[in-house]
Amino acid sequence: MASIRTYSLIYVALLLLATGKFVFFHFPDIFTYEMAIIGTMILAAIKVSLIAGYFQHLKDEPRSITYMMLTAAFMVVLLTLAAGYSIQ
Repeated sequence: MASIRTYSLIYVALLLLATGKFVFFHFPDIFTYEMAIIGTMILAAIKVSLIAGYFQHLKDEPRSITYMMLTAAFMVVLLTLAAGYSIQ
């Protein structure tokens, strides 16, 4: 079980990562739209891993649970891509 200090640091990191999205999209002279989208996706992946690892306690689970969750996340990405392809 993580301490309150760890949870507080994760919370601050999540706030800073959320601020990154604002920075990407509100400074178009620095970041292009494509760079903002890619940066937002990277920040979202980092935020998801922090939330799943610490707040949902997956980092303390056996590796088989972690691999199952990664497989499920990969399948969601595949289904999203397939849905996007079928809409076009």
